[in-house]
Amino acid sequence: QVQLEESGGGLVQAGGSLRLSCAASGRTSQLNIMGWFRQAPGKEREFVAHFIWINERTGYADSVKDRFIISRDNAKNTVYLQMTNLKPDDTAVYYCAAGVGIRVGPGYAPWEYNYWGQGSQVTVSS
Repeated sequence: QVQLEESGGGLVQAGGSLRLSCAASGRTSQLNIMGWFRQAPGKEREFVAHFIWINERTGYADSVKDRFIISRDNAKNTVYLQMTNLKPDDTAVYYCAAGVGIRVGPGYAPWEYNYWGQGSQVTVSS
């Protein structure tokens, strides 16, 4: 089992910045990927960014490229999502996710992840 504890989020004006954190605990030796997804009201959960544990590669949704950065503190088993130049369309609940064992896909779909955080509200006002 892996537990994920999210922190960060909140209310910010358009153009502002926020940082989300996600700390993993439990069987962290089995982690292969961690990522962020978001879900706005009435919409499906969508991929935002991921960090592949073994080769440190990252991936981003087109909508957040050049504005969001995902990073890792390996010693703390924590990933961060630094969000800059935030837009009202970024408003959503952001979920941290972790995949363990053998990776089953490229890391862009929710079904590829085994564990989920509790969600953090990010609201961007115009």
